[in-house]
Amino acid sequence: AKMARLTIVTLFTLLAGAAAWAPTPQAAFTRTSVVVQNEDGKLGAGGMADTRDPDAKDDDDPRKSISAAPSFEEYLKSRE
Repeated sequence: AKMARLTIVTLFTLLAGAAAWAPTPQAAFTRTSVVVQNEDGKLGAGGMADTRDPDAKDDDDPRKSISAAPSFEEYLKSRE
Protein backbone atom coordinates (compact mmCIF):
# COMPACT_ATOMS: atom_id res chain seq x y z
CA ALA A 1 0.00 0.00 0.00
CA LYS A 2 2.87 2.35 0.83
CA MET A 3 4.57 1.54 -2.46
CA ALA A 4 1.40 2.21 -4.46
CA ARG A 5 0.88 5.53 -2.67
CA LEU A 6 4.51 6.51 -3.29
CA THR A 7 4.15 5.59 -6.98
CA ILE A 8 0.99 7.70 -7.33
CA VAL A 9 2.59 10.70 -5.61
CA THR A 10 5.70 10.36 -7.78
CA LEU A 11 3.68 10.17 -11.01
CA PHE A 12 1.53 13.12 -9.96
CA THR A 13 4.64 15.18 -9.19
CA LEU A 14 6.23 14.34 -12.55
CA LEU A 15 3.05 15.18 -14.47
CA ALA A 16 2.56 18.45 -12.59
CA GLY A 17 6.17 19.41 -13.27
CA ALA A 18 5.82 18.59 -16.96
CA ALA A 19 2.56 20.57 -17.21
CA ALA A 20 4.28 23.65 -15.83
CA TRP A 21 6.64 23.69 -18.84
CA ALA A 22 3.98 22.91 -21.45
CA PRO A 23 3.31 25.70 -23.95
CA THR A 24 0.12 27.66 -23.50
CA PRO A 25 -2.46 27.44 -26.28
CA GLN A 26 -2.72 30.49 -28.52
CA ALA A 27 -5.86 32.58 -28.26
CA ALA A 28 -8.22 32.18 -31.20
CA PHE A 29 -8.80 35.96 -31.31
CA THR A 30 -6.17 38.56 -30.53
CA ARG A 31 -7.00 42.22 -30.47
CA THR A 32 -4.72 44.64 -32.30
CA SER A 33 -4.42 48.31 -31.52
CA VAL A 34 -5.83 50.86 -33.95
CA VAL A 35 -4.39 54.35 -34.28
CA VAL A 36 -6.90 57.02 -35.25
CA GLN A 37 -5.59 60.29 -36.63
CA ASN A 38 -7.84 63.21 -37.41
CA GLU A 39 -7.43 65.32 -40.53
CA ASP A 40 -6.75 68.50 -38.54
CA GLY A 41 -4.14 66.81 -36.34
CA LYS A 42 -5.33 68.49 -33.15
CA LEU A 43 -6.86 65.58 -31.25
CA GLY A 44 -6.26 61.87 -31.69
CA ALA A 45 -8.13 58.83 -30.41
CA GLY A 46 -9.60 59.31 -26.96
CA GLY A 47 -9.34 63.11 -27.13
CA MET A 48 -5.58 63.08 -26.51
CA ALA A 49 -3.40 65.73 -28.11
CA ASP A 50 -1.36 64.61 -31.10
CA THR A 51 2.25 64.47 -29.90
CA ARG A 52 4.07 63.92 -33.19
CA ASP A 53 4.80 67.63 -33.59
CA PRO A 54 2.72 69.46 -30.99
CA ASP A 55 2.34 73.19 -30.66
CA ALA A 56 2.44 74.64 -27.17
CA LYS A 57 -0.93 74.37 -25.47
CA ASP A 58 -1.83 76.01 -22.16
CA ASP A 59 -4.81 74.52 -20.36
CA ASP A 60 -6.37 75.19 -16.97
CA ASP A 61 -5.59 71.59 -16.09
CA PRO A 62 -1.76 71.28 -16.02
CA ARG A 63 -2.00 67.61 -16.99
CA LYS A 64 -3.43 68.65 -20.37
CA SER A 65 -0.87 71.40 -21.02
CA ILE A 66 1.93 70.92 -23.54
CA SER A 67 5.01 73.06 -23.06
CA ALA A 68 6.90 74.45 -26.02
CA ALA A 69 9.59 72.09 -27.21
CA PRO A 70 13.16 73.38 -27.50
CA SER A 71 14.68 73.76 -30.94
CA PHE A 72 17.08 71.09 -32.11
CA GLU A 73 20.03 73.42 -31.49
CA GLU A 74 18.86 74.09 -27.93
CA TYR A 75 18.47 70.37 -27.40
CA LEU A 76 22.02 69.68 -28.59
CA LYS A 77 23.40 72.43 -26.33
CA SER A 78 21.60 70.95 -23.32
CA ARG A 79 23.27 67.58 -23.97
CA GLU A 80 26.78 69.02 -23.72
